[in-house]
Amino acid sequence: MTSIASGPPGNGHASVPRPYRSRSNASGVKARHLRAHVLVVGWLCLALLAVAAQESLPVARWQAVHMFLLGAVTTAILIWSEHFAVALLHAKIPDERWSTARLATANLAVAGLLIGVWTALPVLTAVSAALLVAAATAHLVVLVRLGRGALGGRLKPVVSYYRAATAALMAGAVLGWLLATGGVGGPDRYAGLRLAHIHVTLLGWIGLPVLGTLFMLWPTVLGVRMEDRTTNVSRWVLWFTGSGLLVAVAALALGWRWPAAAGLALYVEGAALAVNLLVRTVRGNRPVCAAAAWMLAAATSWLLTAVAADLAWLVTRPLAAAQNGIDALLPVLLIGFVAQILIGALTYLLPVVLSSGPKDRAAVRALLERGWPARTLALNTGVALAALPLPGPAATTGMLLAALAGASFVALAVPVLVRSGRGLPSEARAAAASRRPVLWGTAAGAVLTVLAVLVANSGGDTGDPAVASAAGGGAATATRTVNVTLADMRIRPARIEVAAGTALRLKVTNDDAQRHDLKVEDGPATPMLAKGDTRVLDLGEVTENREAWCTLPGHKAAGMTMDIVVKGGDTAKDSSGHEGHASAADNDDAGPDLAADYSTGWRPRDADLAPAPGGTVHKVELHAAHTTVEVTPGVKQQMWTFGGTAPGPTLHGKVGDVFEITLVNDDHGMGHGIDFHAGSLAPDRPMRTIQPGERLVYRFRAEKAGAWLYHCSTAPMLQHIGNGMYGAIVIDPPGLARVDHEYVLVSSELYLGTPGSTAQVTKMRQNTPDAWVFNGMANQYAKEPLKVKAGERARFWVVAAGPGDGIAFHLVGTVFDTVYKEGAYLLKPGDPGGAQVLDLAPAQGGFVETTFPEAGHYAFVDHDMRHAEAGAHGMVEVSD
Repeated sequence: MTSIASGPPGNGHASVPRPYRSRSNASGVKARHLRAHVLVVGWLCLALLAVAAQESLPVARWQAVHMFLLGAVTTAILIWSEHFAVALLHAKIPDERWSTARLATANLAVAGLLIGVWTALPVLTAVSAALLVAAATAHLVVLVRLGRGALGGRLKPVVSYYRAATAALMAGAVLGWLLATGGVGGPDRYAGLRLAHIHVTLLGWIGLPVLGTLFMLWPTVLGVRMEDRTTNVSRWVLWFTGSGLLVAVAALALGWRWPAAAGLALYVEGAALAVNLLVRTVRGNRPVCAAAAWMLAAATSWLLTAVAADLAWLVTRPLAAAQNGIDALLPVLLIGFVAQILIGALTYLLPVVLSSGPKDRAAVRALLERGWPARTLALNTGVALAALPLPGPAATTGMLLAALAGASFVALAVPVLVRSGRGLPSEARAAAASRRPVLWGTAAGAVLTVLAVLVANSGGDTGDPAVASAAGGGAATATRTVNVTLADMRIRPARIEVAAGTALRLKVTNDDAQRHDLKVEDGPATPMLAKGDTRVLDLGEVTENREAWCTLPGHKAAGMTMDIVVKGGDTAKDSSGHEGHASAADNDDAGPDLAADYSTGWRPRDADLAPAPGGTVHKVELHAAHTTVEVTPGVKQQMWTFGGTAPGPTLHGKVGDVFEITLVNDDHGMGHGIDFHAGSLAPDRPMRTIQPGERLVYRFRAEKAGAWLYHCSTAPMLQHIGNGMYGAIVIDPPGLARVDHEYVLVSSELYLGTPGSTAQVTKMRQNTPDAWVFNGMANQYAKEPLKVKAGERARFWVVAAGPGDGIAFHLVGTVFDTVYKEGAYLLKPGDPGGAQVLDLAPAQGGFVETTFPEAGHYAFVDHDMRHAEAGAHGMVEVSD
């Protein structure tokens, strides 16, 4: 059986349902609610402390968010979703011991996750994530069993929201574990999985139960009759929001932007339906509990606003830029929606479940509502200031206002909980005492979490030279300052080599839209740096190899590390952050098997030079993105590309032509620029780095003929060029004669492995590539020769892209009668001499011409035989 708790006066008014209980077990339930809400308030206190410490503790912001969401909000949802499910389904009350055990397990798992992630203990993180999934699974089983054989009621569909939300919690825990331990497949996948994690947590685990509960809680708080169509609307809202969230999260995890946007649009539609019903309910009525009503209304408005803005970002930006959008919306979702809905709901519900009668309930409510207009105004003003694109002081002021509003509620809730604990009957106090080990164990876990954070942060300072010098062991013989950049989930340079005894200073600048920091092993650390912020770390005398990394959870595992290597000492430490990310080729000393076959369906790069397009203005759009291509037989590699190929498309024109190049950055989490050697103009703006989702128009006039290089202009250019961001532009000399065939061959070095990994960057700096290639693929023209006929004349345009080696281009069995190098003819037809090699340094270009005398196979090679034997060779097949 069920009964209805005492609600506001008035016939037919809705009120919060609660299960029927005898007097003997009512006090026990009150004790359980008291214990649960002590944990909620405890996590809120810890979260507020972490917010206050975020300037001195680099990862305190992350800790605050997860103490609040995983600690306070998860505890509240677990206790209230079970409570309301029992009442709405008219079901039997579950065994209180198992309910308490599930709650304690979830809180211990949260404490373990916070410690494991911060202290970089992947085993603890994995065990804690599994423990959280187990607690959520047990909670889901209970919610499903409650519906079996239960009588149900008008709002039975609301329980389905709780079940769907619990499934979202399990998905969020798994995604969070992948992000925290680096199991995301590299930085290009990080953006999508992070967005999936945020959406399934905020909109699924928290958003769904909030929307479902509002169908019951909203009219109850107002003290009015529930709308007749509430049951049907609740079903439609769950269908829209649940299915939309499922599509959006799956698409985000796979990196599919448009399906994700479609799913999020469904979620917005469902939330809008719910809000429309809530508005219709309030028309012509005055709320009984004004404080809770205003907070619930404001929180729901923020949810709808944030999800609509999130959808707009996703539609207009790639996933990497959409990260910036959701980060900007976090104050709205975390404070405006989640915190405010929690405060509003507790303002109404705590008096209902913790009071002993109408007078007691009124007294408790009066205490919790003390100063609510000012608190509500401060919180919502703070959210607006933090979310709007205002100067830094405005955002800081907003966060301070919101924190003060939250702290004031905690200050009011603590006396309520203390007072309720003292007011328990003797048998309830005894029941509470029997479960104190669970409560105190969970509380101890929370305290240990904070202590672990404090201890972990005590290992380094923010760059005190005196301390750093003392750590180095004395005065250094030389001082070196290195500029270090944090961006695109990478630290650049990824490796610094210094002589033993050098006093090293790092000038650290964050060039990313995300916040980052830098922590040096057994040394100093920067605070969390916003975009454009710079700090100097003084390491003192460096005598042994050390590692540095970003301390934000998951960033080290995703590859945000740097090695400081003492020359002549041991090799740099290989951080666990690189494990699982490098390909097998990263450490393959034997190199790729060039005699193997390319994959089924493989096609060589077309080496033919297309005729210059008509007109004098050539408009080209180049998209910068990560693309996986086959670079040696049977070996596929992620490359950074212009236009989806490495090298990028060859551009062709005449002297005087104008090129209008639109660069579109479709990369996930990485900035890019472009430099055309054929243009003559100030590089400040046209060659600047643009961030994901941005566009840049580069316009130049080709005043001089030649074979030119273009490449990415973003530092470190060694890595950007070495990973494929280069191409050729051919400007015909005036009066250039027609030939039977024109080919373009761009020579370059190939570095296998995960782009930006320590192993790959080390090979680049030591100039030890895995292969040398023409047009981006080793041996491709040996597998698929270029084809001409005997007596035909061919012109070979050659550009040396490097980034470290040039080329000595030679064609076996022929003599060049024309040589054009760097804008000038060195040899023309009719001259008495001939040429055997076109020698080009990195970034130089030119062409050679020859006629094939008879049928046969003519090999072309880089006559540096190391290069030829390692992939820089091909074949011209000449037929009769």
